[in-house]
Amino acid sequence: MMIDMTQADRPWPQTGRERLIFPAPVGRIGTPDEIDEEALLAHLSPAVVCMMGDNPALPRMPEKPSLLDFFHHRFGTITFRHLLCSARRALRGGHNEKIVMACLLHDIANGCLIRADHGYWGAQLIAPYVDEEVAWAVQYHQPLRYFADESVGYEYPESYKLFFGPDYVPPAYLQRDAEIARNHKWYMTARQVTINDIYFFEEEDVPEPEFFTDIIGRNFRQPEEGLGFDTSPTAHMWRTMIWPNNFL
Repeated sequence: MMIDMTQADRPWPQTGRERLIFPAPVGRIGTPDEIDEEALLAHLSPAVVCMMGDNPALPRMPEKPSLLDFFHHRFGTITFRHLLCSARRALRGGHNEKIVMACLLHDIANGCLIRADHGYWGAQLIAPYVDEEVAWAVQYHQPLRYFADESVGYEYPESYKLFFGPDYVPPAYLQRDAEIARNHKWYMTARQVTINDIYFFEEEDVPEPEFFTDIIGRNFRQPEEGLGFDTSPTAHMWRTMIWPNNFL
């Protein structure tokens, strides 16, 4: 792990104690990873505590994190590659910066937050910092992904047949929201996100996040306090990605 020497003087929390991690319920229920929380709590003592704050197993975030810091220090490999390549494809296609930003952020919730309803979560996460059209496109790319539109060259993804089975039928709320999107003035913004989607198995060289620095600077309102530490209604969601193993 690369050590950021500019942060070497920041003390680590709960120093000298064993720190227990209780996986988030939303990620473990219904899986073989279900844990016995009572048994885990029985291990607590003055020398054994519940994890709070920075986890040394993760890259340490700066005190005032920027959007690019989340790309570098929190997003998994698949999401990292997927977002950057999708945004570059939109840029090469001559699309405006709102579409490029929507492509760059459309699966941000998959990066280090939550998969279920990722478009809705992602839109809420970024809403205080981007143009309303960008957040709208991030939300509605999710339902639109399941429905072809041959008039603009979008077909139902072959990968979805593999992911969900060839007979999968999207639930009623996705059908409803796809119809709402089709009749909205920003339909093509969200639709371009689906058109420019690049999956993890598509071979492409991956640009560095800094490739988009200027576009981000014009289209993302970075808070002075750092993402997660301003007073926006979604700051807690960014903090959850900074400290994903916090007990509370």
